[in-house]
Amino acid sequence: MVRDELGDCRRCKLAPLRTNLVFGVGNPSADLLFVGEAPGADEDAKGEPFVGKAGQLLTKMIEAMGYRREDVYICNVLKCRPPGNRNPEPDEVAACEPFLKKQLAAIRPRMIVALGKFAVQCLLRDDAPISRLRGNFRTYEGIPLMPTFHPAYLLRDPSKKKLAWHDLKEVNAALARVGVTPPNPPAP
Repeated sequence: MVRDELGDCRRCKLAPLRTNLVFGVGNPSADLLFVGEAPGADEDAKGEPFVGKAGQLLTKMIEAMGYRREDVYICNVLKCRPPGNRNPEPDEVAACEPFLKKQLAAIRPRMIVALGKFAVQCLLRDDAPISRLRGNFRTYEGIPLMPTFHPAYLLRDPSKKKLAWHDLKEVNAALARVGVTPPNPPAP
């Protein structure tokens, strides 16, 4: 329904620059939802979020948690690629945010993992650095939200992978406390 409402979106200056609108993929009834920043070149070409190198890492992270990509839902704040993978601009976020909010409301996940500064700032309205926000549960519209590093950042600074893994283990533990277990539980 939300995807139909978005249509062939022309609500911001990114629309004429895109190849494909990148809405989201995964289980529309997922307990666990990942939100990133914006599509990159690979995502724009395929029309699917997180399919490039950062997406490959995200898939490994999801699998390490005991899930498959199709068990969770993955989307971005922006639905179109900013040129040169630049940071999203406020007017672009404002144009896409209503659709992100509707996605989250339609899916009603039990947990959100916000990947990187822009996703965290958009959802939490907090401009603190991701390094200070990550690893601490917050809430979005009553849903627990774990801010953590974006997989693209982890590719640039692999020393932070251990911190991100800690965050994801906390997500699994919090989900377990409310009776949600991964379909393929990770080894202890």
